[in-house]
Amino acid sequence: MGLSTDDQVWNHPTFSKKRHRLLEGDLAETFLAKVLDLASSHALLSDEHFTVDETLIEVWAGQRSFPKRGKVSKTKSDYPDNPTVSFPEEKRTNDTHQSTTGAEAQLWRKGEGKESKLSFMGHVLKENRHGLVVATRDTQATGLAERGAAEEMIRSIKGKSPLHVTLGGDKNYDTGDFVSQMREFGVTPHVAQNNTNRKSAIDVRTTRHLECEIRQRKRKILEEGFGWLKTIALLLKTGHKGVARG
Repeated sequence: MGLSTDDQVWNHPTFSKKRHRLLEGDLAETFLAKVLDLASSHALLSDEHFTVDETLIEVWAGQRSFPKRGKVSKTKSDYPDNPTVSFPEEKRTNDTHQSTTGAEAQLWRKGEGKESKLSFMGHVLKENRHGLVVATRDTQATGLAERGAAEEMIRSIKGKSPLHVTLGGDKNYDTGDFVSQMREFGVTPHVAQNNTNRKSAIDVRTTRHLECEIRQRKRKILEEGFGWLKTIALLLKTGHKGVARG
């Protein structure tokens, strides 16, 4: 930082003030937009082939801050500021409970056997040539959020080009409504088939093409990005409250 051993260090609120200025000024968004403009000017971006995915971002809150709506689940304790909370016989759902730390946080889990956590969802759209992020969205963690965000992002990109594009994704995007909407919009959904106890919306007209297999391999680019964000960029948990601050 250019400080010598005798220089006075900053006061502790300095970093918080700087952080708020960065958020309010949208400097990070402006910086990333400049990066995309530079990549586009050097023909590094694909305008035809994209991949979409989502990840859970944990809220910086514990289960004890997720009581029943209008009620605080407490028992007597010798520590008023850190009360004992018992959940063994209490079924917790987003319909009956709400976080006191962040009202928009939702209890969600990645799959069967996984732990439910208070979370938001982060959505990313990448182009497939060099894996650069071209669109992002932050939403509540719900069953419809990933497909809604994917449609919104691909429409923002597709609207800039008359080209027919492809969109890769995992099996969570294999629903009849989403697939039909994408096709009507001129987007070919190269998503993984979800045919476990159901019929996939992706048929042989799509899966017979080699391009569909290539799009599935490109999904690794997104997964690597999420891994970096959570381990290096400290996005495993968010310190901000609400979707607007994501």
